[in-house]
Amino acid sequence: MSLFKLVFFVLLLHLLNPTVVWSSSSLSSSNGLSEIPKKFLDFAKRQELVDWMVGIRRKIHENPELGYEEFETSKLIRQELDKMGIPYKYPVSVTGVVGFVGTGKPPFVAIRADMDALSMEELVEWEHKSKHPGKMHACGHDAHVSMLLGAAKILKEHLKELKGTVVLVFQPAEEGGGGAKKMLDVGVLENVEAIFGLHVAPDQPIGSVASRPGPLLAGSGFFDAVISGKGGHAAIPQLSIDPILAASNVIVSLQHLVSREADPLDSQVVTVAKFQGGGAFNVIPDSVTIGGTFRAFSKESLTQLKQRIEEVIKGQAAVQRCSATVDFHENKKPVSLFPPTINNKDLHEYFQQVAGDMLGTDKIKDMQPLMGSEDFAFYQEAIPGYFFLLGMQDETSPPLKSVHSPYFMINEDALPYGAALHASLAARYLLAAEPKFHSPEENLHDEL
Repeated sequence: MSLFKLVFFVLLLHLLNPTVVWSSSSLSSSNGLSEIPKKFLDFAKRQELVDWMVGIRRKIHENPELGYEEFETSKLIRQELDKMGIPYKYPVSVTGVVGFVGTGKPPFVAIRADMDALSMEELVEWEHKSKHPGKMHACGHDAHVSMLLGAAKILKEHLKELKGTVVLVFQPAEEGGGGAKKMLDVGVLENVEAIFGLHVAPDQPIGSVASRPGPLLAGSGFFDAVISGKGGHAAIPQLSIDPILAASNVIVSLQHLVSREADPLDSQVVTVAKFQGGGAFNVIPDSVTIGGTFRAFSKESLTQLKQRIEEVIKGQAAVQRCSATVDFHENKKPVSLFPPTINNKDLHEYFQQVAGDMLGTDKIKDMQPLMGSEDFAFYQEAIPGYFFLLGMQDETSPPLKSVHSPYFMINEDALPYGAALHASLAARYLLAAEPKFHSPEENLHDEL
C-alpha cells in the first residue's frame, strides 16, 4: 500500500469513528468555545432579562404547589415557552414539561429544574409571601424554574450557534415524590447524551459554584415501625409488656448499625426522628410508633442498612416480649429508595472548564459529600449526569437561612449566574460533541 493510500485510509477510519474528548485543546479559545460562558453571562445580566426572571420567580413563589400538583406552575412555564416559540411536550408525568431548543437533531443534551414546593408555613414577611397557607417554596425550586427559563431564552437568542438540541426538563415532585424516576420511565432522556442540574446554596458566596466528581449526595430511604406490647397501669408494670422500653432499646441498637457494622470510611446515617406513644403519665400504652431515615453513598450500603434495620427492630422488640412491624413505604410512595447522586468524572472536568471560563477558577469550590439526597440521581443512573451547587450568599448581607427553613429566602442576584451556566453547559457540550453525529441516519425528536 502506498504512503498516500495509507494516510487516506487512516483519515477515513478517524472520520468514521470520531470521539469526544473533554480536553483543554477541544475546548480552547481557538474555536471560540471559551468565550461562550462570558457572553452568555453578559446576556443574562441584561436588566430586561433579570427583571423577567425575577418576575417569574416571584409569581411561582406566591403560588407554591406540592408534588404532582404543579398545574399553575406548569401552565406558567408553557406560556413562557409559547412566547419564545419553543416547542414542548406536555403533560409528562402528570405536570412535567419537556421543551426543545436547537436543530431537532443529535446530539441531545438536557438541563433540568424541579418545580414542587414543600408542605410548610412561610414565616418570611415580604410582598411576595406564599398565598397558600401550609405551602412554601423553601428549597429554591421557584428559582430553579426561573433560571431554566432564563437559559431557554439565552439559547433561543443564540439559536444559530446550537449544533444539536437542548432538552429542557421541568420536573415535578422532587421532594420525596420520585418525579425524576417517573420522567425517566416515560423516555424523557431517550437519545440524550448527558444531563446537568443545579441547586441554590445559601451558604456559598454569590458568583461561585461548588461540586465534586463521584459521590456528591447520599442515597436515602425511610421507615416506620409499630412496636406492640400490652398496655396497663404504670404502677404495676409486671402486668404489662412495655412497648416504650422496647422502642427505646430499638433506637439505641439502631445506632450500632453505623458505629459497629459499617465501614468507618463508608459514611452512613440512621436517624430515628419520630417517637409516638402514650398520652398519660400513668398509663403504659399498647403500642409505640417510631420512624426515621437511613442514608449511604452506595446502593449496596443502602440495601444492607434496610435489611439490618428490619432485623434489629423485630429482634430487639422480641427481646422485650413485644412484636414489631416495619414499613419502608414501598407501597405508599412512588419511590421508596433514592440512589446516591454520583457525578460523572469526565463531566466534572468539563464543568470546571465552563465554570472557570465564566466565573474564574477561584470561584469553583471543591466540596465534601453531603448526606442530603436528590432525585437527580435517577437520571445519573441512566446517562452521564452532573449536579452542582450555585452560591447566592452576599457577604455584605446577613447569612441566609438553610433550605427547608420557614425563613428561607432567595438572593435573586444569583439568577443570571444559574441561567448562564445552564445555557453554557448545554451549548458548549453540543459544540464539542457535534462532530460524531455527522451521519445521514440521524434520529429526530418527534416533538420538533
